[in-house]
Amino acid sequence: MYLLLLACGGLAGVTTVLFGFGGGFFMVPLLYAVLSATHGADSAVGQAAMHIAVATSTSVMIVGAGLATRRHHRAGTLDWRWIRPLVGYIAIGAIAGAATALAMRGDWVRWAFIAYLAITILDALLRPGFLARTAALPRTPSNGAMAVFGLGTGTLAALLGVGGSVMTVPLMRRRGLSMARATAMATPLSLPMALAGTAAYMLLARGELAVQGPWQAGYVDLRAFAALAVGSWIGIRLASPWIGRLPDGIHARAYLALLAGVLATMVAL
Repeated sequence: MYLLLLACGGLAGVTTVLFGFGGGFFMVPLLYAVLSATHGADSAVGQAAMHIAVATSTSVMIVGAGLATRRHHRAGTLDWRWIRPLVGYIAIGAIAGAATALAMRGDWVRWAFIAYLAITILDALLRPGFLARTAALPRTPSNGAMAVFGLGTGTLAALLGVGGSVMTVPLMRRRGLSMARATAMATPLSLPMALAGTAAYMLLARGELAVQGPWQAGYVDLRAFAALAVGSWIGIRLASPWIGRLPDGIHARAYLALLAGVLATMVAL
């Protein structure tokens, strides 16, 4: 099982540094399937499988997003004028998202994950501005829009255990940024969500004794975290030479193809 998690972590690292995903789109379905299969759907862990998967995925993003941010900063693909105004709002939203997830049944979180992926894919395909850039010059949102967007991003990202990429990349893309810059800036924006969300999943779940074991911190599975984090580090190192080298149109289509693949997997589980 841990070799599988290591491989998934490597894939998550590649998609973090090249697409800004944070890895949640791969880690959540895999962990959900592994936990459900190994413990049984009717066990305490099986019933909490989606919560554990989301919480563990969120914690791994601290490592992946941190390492990927460092790589992008060195490559010069980050514009901190877009990032700084959103950080605090995303962290606040992440606490609300984690608390909301813990108040929901696991199957509701799963279907929310599926619904959000489907809406994101359809929006990117049907509305202009994602597959091909339409804005001549990048335009930063207003302060009010930054606040609303940051709170929404943090809430949804922590609720579903995914990085901020699924919201920030489409927004920045339609504001005129290239895929290389839009995906790069999703990585530092995943960090406040990951830190605040992980703390919430650890602290707010301390009363759930039925799923607590020697390798659990709240809803975070520490052994799975270790395997995924090591794999993520390897994947980021391997993918870093490709930063900024993917053609823009191919980059956008690959982003949507990856989302569609994860959507199909989650529906099939």
